[in-house]
Amino acid sequence: MTMNSFKLTWEVVQSFPIIYLDGDITLDAKELLEETYNSIMDQLKTKILILDFSKIYYINSSGISSLLNILRLHYEISGDLIFTGLSDHLKKVLDIVGLTDHVKDFETIEMAIQYCKNEL
Repeated sequence: MTMNSFKLTWEVVQSFPIIYLDGDITLDAKELLEETYNSIMDQLKTKILILDFSKIYYINSSGISSLLNILRLHYEISGDLIFTGLSDHLKKVLDIVGLTDHVKDFETIEMAIQYCKNEL
């Protein structure tokens, strides 16, 4: 069995930053995820951040902890954290820990962007 390494990319689409997550969100993902978040916030000073989970199939407690940390940081700036592409299983896991109570959740990036444009 091979290890599923985590990677991510990000870009700004219609003035909204999107982080594309790819792989398993575990302890290995924590540093990259948090460094990327901090880098985006330093560069863009944005209140809206979209995380795309369409290529994520597994998350463990370390991954959840990392997402909670990003949520806390974003909450401190009164920002909106938006999740897209959650599988049913991943949504269930994040529901159980209460994470989805504090984020907006859309099926697609396009739906999230439309929501953001309507909110501004």
